[in-house]
Amino acid sequence: MRVVILGSGRGSNAAAILEAQHAGRLGRARVVQIIADKPEAKILELGARFGVPAAFVDPAPFKTKLEGEGEARFIAAVRDANADLVVLAGFMRVLKPGFLNAFAGKIINLHPSLLPSFPGLDGIGQAFRRGVKITGCTVHGVTAEVDGGPILNQMAVRIEPFDTLESLAEKIHAAEHALLPAVIAGLSERV
Repeated sequence: MRVVILGSGRGSNAAAILEAQHAGRLGRARVVQIIADKPEAKILELGARFGVPAAFVDPAPFKTKLEGEGEARFIAAVRDANADLVVLAGFMRVLKPGFLNAFAGKIINLHPSLLPSFPGLDGIGQAFRRGVKITGCTVHGVTAEVDGGPILNQMAVRIEPFDTLESLAEKIHAAEHALLPAVIAGLSERV
C-alpha cells in the first residue's frame, strides 16, 4: 500500500509513521512521498532522514483551504505518487470536493480528541477547558464534514487532576504516535 503523507508543521506524527516503517511495524504499507503546504515546514526534513521523497507544493491562492489552482497541484502531486492512502498528519487545510472526490475513501486524518467530541481546532485545549476526565485521539476517514468522517480507531487518554494543558498535550501526542501507524498497518493488511 503506497502512502502519501500531507503535513504543514514539524512532522512528529509523520516521524512516528516513518519510524514504524523503519522498524517493520507498518504492515504492508510504505511511505512513498511527503508533501508539505509550507516551504519551511519541518516535516520536509524527514524525507532526507528516512530516504523518502519530500516536496513543497504551492497551495495558493488560499491560506486555510485547498481549492482552485492549489488544489489542482496537490491532486497532481498525489496522483504522481500513485497513492493508495493519503494520510493527513498535521495538515492544516480544509479539503474541498475536488481533492475529496479524487481520492474518495483513501484519505485518513488524525485528530487530538475522541471524536465526535471536540472537533475542529484545538481539540486538546477544548477537552482540557471542558474538564472531561477522558480524552484521546481519533483516526478517521475524511469527508466534506470537518472531523466528521467514519471513525477507524481511537485511543483514550485519562486527564489526571495534576495534568496541565502541556502535560496533557504530551500524553495525547504519545497516543497519536502509537495509534496512527497501527491504523495504517491495519489498513495495509486489508488491501
